Amino acid sequence: MSLFEIFNDGISFEEFVNNDGDTYKEKTIEIYKSIEFSEELINRIKNINKKINILACAEIWCPDCMINVPVLRKMKDYNENIDIAIVPKEGYEEVFKKHSVAGGIRIPTFVIYDEEFNELGSFVEYPKEIKNIVNSGNQPKIIVAKRKYRKGEYAEETLKDILNIIY
Repeated sequence: MSLFEIFNDGISFEEFVNNDGDTYKEKTIEIYKSIEFSEELINRIKNINKKINILACAEIWCPDCMINVPVLRKMKDYNENIDIAIVPKEGYEEVFKKHSVAGGIRIPTFVIYDEEFNELGSFVEYPKEIKNIVNSGNQPKIIVAKRKYRKGEYAEETLKDILNIIY
């Protein structure tokens, strides 16, 4: 199956959210509605003047997916050049295994492609800012950062990571 066919197999954010009828759906929508980007970041999104395809490996029950997948939808709200397709991990392992961490495919994994499906880069699991805090080993700082992250307060960091791949 080609990348184009896999992308076309994917579902939209709305279908992704509607795969759950309760808690996960509510939390994901709550995070989506709470996301606010700075004017600078909104302008960077709006200035993307080429087609960008983002293939997301995600599951609605995953806390990191509930936090980061809404960032993709919010990006699309600002720029129709951004297309998103969401697929489950099961059945698509071959596509995402090159982005695995410690031998395992993490979710979410977002692979960013140009219009011809040339890979530009990937975002795996959570933003670099959180990874850096975790790697610092400072437990109080890790606890505070993870609490804020779980509330969706690092959405701009996810966005920055993705924009740095696109630009």
